[in-house]
Amino acid sequence: MSIRKYKVLLFTFALIVSAIVILIPFIWMITTSFMRSGESFSYPPRFMPRHFTLEQYEILFQRLHFTRNFLNSLAVASLLTLSSLTVNSLAGFAFAKYVFKGKRTLFSTFLATMAVPGQVGMLPVFLILRNLGLLNTYWALILPGTFSAFSIFFFRQYMITIPNDLIDSARIDGCSDFRIYWQIILPLTRPALVTLGLFTFLGTWNDFMWPLIVMNKDSMYTLPVALANLMGEHAPDTELMMAGSVVTTLPIMILFLLLQKSYITGLIAGSLKE
Repeated sequence: MSIRKYKVLLFTFALIVSAIVILIPFIWMITTSFMRSGESFSYPPRFMPRHFTLEQYEILFQRLHFTRNFLNSLAVASLLTLSSLTVNSLAGFAFAKYVFKGKRTLFSTFLATMAVPGQVGMLPVFLILRNLGLLNTYWALILPGTFSAFSIFFFRQYMITIPNDLIDSARIDGCSDFRIYWQIILPLTRPALVTLGLFTFLGTWNDFMWPLIVMNKDSMYTLPVALANLMGEHAPDTELMMAGSVVTTLPIMILFLLLQKSYITGLIAGSLKE
């Protein structure tokens, strides 16, 4: 066997081992969620339940009202993703295809904000939302995340690859600027839309700090905050916490697996420069 084949086998073996190491905690999380309370503490430790039960999920959704928290996360993540894609794609289109005074300065200013940690802006944004009376509302979760310098930059980098001749031809045919954006630009930027949409949705779904800051009503908590409260109130109940973790992580893992091809395509295309 040649050295090249040995290298391929070694690399494949390393990938398999890495995948197993990464997947074991997730598999244990799922199997533990189907155990009865206290079964995970048995000795010797068990990886699979003696008898599969939905007891933990019944407690989550019937007694602890996790359904409301799930719907909160779904609504906030979906609305923020939709608003972010709309606003930032319009801005990216303007920066990519329009010529106006101060364009480079304004775009450079947007890029400069990417160097500022998000935590720095939390206090000013919180005070603005408080003055507007938006605390403990879904708007407090949606509005601050709608505008993203990174998303504008990403859309701009993708849209500059679209030929200007295509846009000029549409204008000659009588298309308005918005119609060009809606019927020509957006269909051609589908990989970028999927990439940033998935990126935004996952980030919003997993966000813990900001919902904790602007919300103080249990009925409006998103899943990460509700899960943290669950761990605080039911610390000894490992099986219940694992069920909550499955509800929190499994939907976004499935979503990522379904869209990963378009996600990777968009990332590669978005790396192109002028």
